[in-house]
Amino acid sequence: MLQVMTYNTLFGGFDGEDDRRFDLQANIILEADPDILLVQEWKGFLAAGQRRRFSAERRLGRRALVAQAPNTGQNTAILVKPEVEIIGFEEDSAHFHHAAAIAQLRVPSHPEPITVASLHLCPNGPEVQLREAAYLAALADERAHVLIGGDFNSASPHDPEPPLAELPPRFRFRYADGTGRADHRTLAALERAGFVDIGHALDSEATRTVPGASFSRTEFVPFRCDYLLATPLLAAKASDYRVIDDVEAGAASDHYPLVCSFS
Repeated sequence: MLQVMTYNTLFGGFDGEDDRRFDLQANIILEADPDILLVQEWKGFLAAGQRRRFSAERRLGRRALVAQAPNTGQNTAILVKPEVEIIGFEEDSAHFHHAAAIAQLRVPSHPEPITVASLHLCPNGPEVQLREAAYLAALADERAHVLIGGDFNSASPHDPEPPLAELPPRFRFRYADGTGRADHRTLAALERAGFVDIGHALDSEATRTVPGASFSRTEFVPFRCDYLLATPLLAAKASDYRVIDDVEAGAASDHYPLVCSFS
């Protein structure tokens, strides 16, 4: 059984030099024990000789493949257990506001090689997110096991309408169409390309992933902002999808992590 987690960590769990949120996040990750961990907002992890990166590798017992986001500093990363074989890795900051981390892996518990991508789509409105999604369509190879995940800053066409009217206009703009309702084009485009929304397939309640309980008065209203999307061959093997939304997770980041298993 292969287990995957995706987690937007809000500045990597650091508030300046205060690492208390990172400590909470590390405990959550170690308890879930994913084979593959997709993280977003690893800001500062490549600075100062990459000390935070190497410290995180030691704490989490995983190797970190980090995609540098030169324009925003909000790096993405893929962390894997030592027994996971890394076939290849690439980073793409040319086509993404932050950066996409993409790896080809071989996991002992999974029969086929798997391609995974850690993503943080642009918060500056649906038009930019839709353009970024266009560069992901090529990954949706129906013959392969592919999983993309992360913070898509977008609402799903399958979910209830989020209360976007509660947001100030500058934040509502990130998620809304011209009528003020949720813009679904990014997720709809990725599904047209061939990806399957695992959360929609396995979680009938459409459990929200934002905001974390300690971050309720920020740029979010409750909705499903984080996703795991898979090609059909891999999606058919998915089970045990869940959002970790306990007290610790609510204090650790403004996003709740989600996990899923694959047979």
